[in-house]
Amino acid sequence: MEGTVFTPCLEGMKHVKSEHGEMLTKPFLELCKTILPVIDKFGAAMTLVKSDVGGNISRLEKNYLSDPDKFKYLYTFVQVEIESKTAKASASCTNGLLWLTRAMDFLVELFRNLVAHKDWSMPQACGDSYQKTLKKWHGWLASSTFSMALKLAPDRKKFMDVISGSGEIYTDMERFCAEFGPFLHDNHKFLASVGMDDMKAS
Repeated sequence: MEGTVFTPCLEGMKHVKSEHGEMLTKPFLELCKTILPVIDKFGAAMTLVKSDVGGNISRLEKNYLSDPDKFKYLYTFVQVEIESKTAKASASCTNGLLWLTRAMDFLVELFRNLVAHKDWSMPQACGDSYQKTLKKWHGWLASSTFSMALKLAPDRKKFMDVISGSGEIYTDMERFCAEFGPFLHDNHKFLASVGMDDMKAS
C-alpha cells in the first residue's frame, strides 16, 4: 500500500469545497467513500457503522444522480426537502446527511483518541468516542447493539499495522481529523440553522 489507508482521504479533501467555499455533493460523497476501506479494517466491530455509512452515501448519491446540476451543492437536498416538507421522513436525504455526518463524527473522535491516547485499547478508544458522539442520538436498542459490537474491536497493534502501509500513520490520522472535522462542523451548523440537527434514531 502506497502511503497509509488515509492517503486517498487526504487527497479527496482538497476538492470538497467550491472556490466560494460551498460544499460540493459529489466530492463530499466520494470523500466519505474513501473512508469505507478504513472502516473495513475494524472487522465485525464496525459492520453496523459500515452499512449505515454505505447506505446513507448510496441514498444521497442516487438523488444526486437524478439531477447532478440541481444537486451540485450538498445542502440543496435539504432545502428541497424542507420546501416539500419531507425532510423529517426517515428515508429523506436530510436524514441521510445527518446520520452520515454523525457516523463520521464518531470515526473522527475515534482516530483522535488513537492519536492522543497511545496506551488505550481499541475497545476503550471506541467506547469513549461512542459516548461523546452517537450515544445521545441512539435509542436503547441501537445503543445496546452498538455497545455489543464495539466489544469485537480488533487488537490495537494489529489494526495499526494493517492501516499503516508505507506512510506515517499517526501523522496522517491527525491530519485527517484536523481537516475532516471542519467539514462535519459545517454540516451540523447548516442542519442546525434549518432545525434539522437534533433528530434521534427511532
